Amino acid sequence: MRCLINPSSCDKYTNFRLLTALAGHLLPSYKFNWPEIEWWNDDEFNRFLMKFDELNGFDCYRRWTLKQLLRLTAHVDGDTAECGVFRGCSSYLILLANKNSTKTNQKVHHIFDSFEGLSDPSLVDGNHWSRGDLSSSVNEVISNLSPFTIDKDFLIYQGWIPDRFDELNDREFSFVHVDVDLYQPTIDSFRFFYPRLKKGGILLCDDYGFDTCPGVKKAVEEYFENKPEQMLALPDGGGFIIKGTPVLG
Repeated sequence: MRCLINPSSCDKYTNFRLLTALAGHLLPSYKFNWPEIEWWNDDEFNRFLMKFDELNGFDCYRRWTLKQLLRLTAHVDGDTAECGVFRGCSSYLILLANKNSTKTNQKVHHIFDSFEGLSDPSLVDGNHWSRGDLSSSVNEVISNLSPFTIDKDFLIYQGWIPDRFDELNDREFSFVHVDVDLYQPTIDSFRFFYPRLKKGGILLCDDYGFDTCPGVKKAVEEYFENKPEQMLALPDGGGFIIKGTPVLG
């Protein structure tokens, strides 16, 4: 009880044991991480999380995973893209990686979003989402990405997926982040970007492992059924493929 009233009076491990004991009663299926994870204390990364009000949020693991996967494509030619940008948090990390890329030609980042939230879910998407969920403002995204230069470092394509994809028919990509939560825009994104992904490039699907996004899982299973690459599930709920790297089903 003392630790509950005044957590600072107990050491980290006592508090952690108490936390896991409580969770065992309240949410038995929840799986904790060890409290000694080193990147939790990465000052630069924590400043980034604070910028987007995510320091104590639920997505810090997804952001760290994205940051690490981007390192694998620093040497790969091609632009980057994100389908479903929300407030620009992931695009910020992608743009940082582009600045640090080893490629001579600067990678341009292409952002696709309706800025009206989600489109109408279909039957395969279940009942978790509704039209208009996760809406954001294009001006908010531009503001959040202000350390970078619009029309030079990144371009924004406002509209429903896939309406504006054909503006990039002649481009190739080293990294594509798909985060659109629903079946149709997910499979439309795969159909456009997978053929244009360079060997060694990565396609990251943010919603692959979430039971709130059954349509995304269906899109992955359908599109990659006969592809040599198979989606690798990540512990943060996402999944990714590396173009040209076969994976056993």
